[in-house]
Parts: sequence; structure tokens; C-alpha cells
Amino acid sequence: MLSRLSPQAPDKIIGLMQAFRADPRPDKIDLGVGVYRDAEGRTPVMRAVKAAEERLWRLQDSKGYVGIEGDPAFLHAIGDLTLGEAVPPDRVAAVATPGGTGAVRLALDLVRLARPDARVFIPDPSWPNHAAIAGFLGLEQADYRYYDAQSRGVDAPGMLADLERTGPGDVVILHACCHNPTGADLATGDWAAVAEVLNRTGALPLVDLAYLGFGNGVEADAAGLRLLARTLPEMLVAVSGSKTFGLYRERAGAILALTETAATVRGNLSNLNRQTYAFPPDHGARVVTDILTDAALRRDWQHELDAMRDRVQRLRRDLADSLRAKSGSDRFCHLAEQRGMFSLLGATPEQVSTLRERHGVYVVGDGRMNLAGLTEALIPRVSEALLDIGL
Repeated sequence: MLSRLSPQAPDKIIGLMQAFRADPRPDKIDLGVGVYRDAEGRTPVMRAVKAAEERLWRLQDSKGYVGIEGDPAFLHAIGDLTLGEAVPPDRVAAVATPGGTGAVRLALDLVRLARPDARVFIPDPSWPNHAAIAGFLGLEQADYRYYDAQSRGVDAPGMLADLERTGPGDVVILHACCHNPTGADLATGDWAAVAEVLNRTGALPLVDLAYLGFGNGVEADAAGLRLLARTLPEMLVAVSGSKTFGLYRERAGAILALTETAATVRGNLSNLNRQTYAFPPDHGARVVTDILTDAALRRDWQHELDAMRDRVQRLRRDLADSLRAKSGSDRFCHLAEQRGMFSLLGATPEQVSTLRERHGVYVVGDGRMNLAGLTEALIPRVSEALLDIGL
């Protein structure tokens, strides 16, 4: 039976990770994989995570299963962190998932159950797995304009015009903050305009919240999705703990469904959990719960997250300044103005290949660069490499 399987095209980011590991050059630079690194190039364990894990090690007396929906305390804490007081709790159906990717998969599985003929509108460009998951589930896809490569910002008029084509039964994927891969985020007025369009067309927003706190702070980064929650009758939110809490390998995530039929939706999400992986993982979720419900741990987590965000923005400014000094041009100023880990270089696949082969600098094939993978010491070398390939 297994000999009948066809070879699969490797995921571009996973393939890049493999190529980087195989590269024998000691001075190679990974700016492709979306993880945060500190000044020493490490992906650190946050102080509050260490403290919560130590407490968990001392006090936890069982490794028995949690509920099929995950720990209720975790779901309450995540709902409060992301939604605040935007909606009453009885309108929210929530289940824990293996990371943010698990939440996106469960959300689109739920859509397929409700409307097998649903169209999924995806921003152009977007995180590749959005289209991959929708395609694997057999859902029809459509792009909507998002990024203006000329201005290096959001194409708000084009986006709104394309969203006018949506209707009841359609799903619109939105990035809450720190848009992957562009780094260009919706302004407050853009969120209000999106809410007005979707309220009129009847399309369902699916908000991917993977970088809470990395844009302008936790409250500011959640403002757009809270506006949608207050305005629209239904919404799905896929939440990841990977970046916000540094829990990449622990796969802490959740899906929040805002609806007037919360009990029925929760039952469907529970059934999807059961059919997919049975019980969701709990270690990372328990760590997040302890951090968010302990005042001292929450303050320390918030301070470290703020420092991580500030460092990424400083790296953005320093790289833009270095490129300005070396090129005599302001054409890279968008790097300092954008938010989050990622920006698009505007490089061709050939330039990306040259960057890797000639300079040992690894970025994703579409030119997506992870600014959080930089260190202060690497900025001069990276800026020279970018100019050498003709950017």
C-alpha cells in the first residue's frame, strides 16, 4: 500500500532549515525560520516560563489526561488575554490545540463541517500554511490584495475592494498583528473598515494571532480583533503561545469561536479534537495559565516580552540605518517602520539563492527575512550582503 504514495514537495521553510543545518560554513546566518533570538543568537526560555515550570515540577502530582477541550483555566486565561471584555464569556466556545497551527487547522475543519462549499479568502501574501491547510481540506481559496510592494505598506483600498466580493459562507483570514511575511499591519481605521465590510457581506473572519505583544504591546496588538469581536456576530481566533511565551516546542495553542450558539460550537470543536489528536497537550498550556494568573509572574513575563519587542524594533532601525549609510539611499526605511519579526526584501529567487550561496545568509525564497534572527554584530555583514546582491 505505502508504495503507492507519491512524493510530496517539501515545505519551503522546513527545507530551508534542512539546508541551513547541512551548510558546513561556521559563519552562516539563519534569517529564515521564525523564532526570536537574543544577542547571543539563542532562543531563550523566558524567566516567567522557567519559574512556572519549576513550580509545576514541584506541585504537579499527576500526568493524567486533561479534558478533551483542554484545561478550562487555560482557556479562560487565553480568552481574557486576547479578548478582554470585548464579549461576554457565554458567547465564546474554546478548546486547546497543539500550537497555533493546530488552531488554524481546527478552525478550518470547523468551517468545512459547517459549510463544505466555503471560500477561504487569504491575504496576498500570507503565511504559506494558510493556503496549504485550506487546500488539504479541499476548501476553495481566493486571494485578496493586502501588500503594496511599491509603498511597502498595506494596500487598504485594494483589500477593502476585494473583501466586498465576500458573502455569507465565506471565511476571511486576517493577521492580528505583525503580519507574516510583510511586517505591514492594519491601522485602527483599517480594522474598523474591515469590520464594516464583513458585517455587511456576512463573511466570517478567522484571525490568526501568533505574535501578540511583538507589534506595539499586548493591548494594542489585540485591539483590532477586539473591535471585530464587538462588531460582528461571529468570529474565529487561532491563538499561539509559541512567540508570545517562547513555548515553540511545547505547542500551546487554542481556538476561540465567538458565536450565539457557543454550546453547539464547543461540542463540534470537542469532537474535532477527539477525531484529530484526542486530548490536547497540557504542559505548555499549564505554564501559560500559571503565568497569566500569578501577578508577579505576569509582570515579569510582560517586562521580558516588552524587552524582546523593543530589541526587534531596535534591530530593524539599526539595519535600516546601516543600509542607508552604505547605500546612500532611504529605500530601506520601511524596515524600521514595520512591526514584528518579518519583512519582505523584495528580492527575486535568484537573489535569494545568491545571498545563500555567496554570503551564507538564509532567507525564505520569497524574500521573507526574520529580523529577530539578527544580532547587533551581524548587521554590518548582512547589510553588505543585501547590497551585494543588488537590492
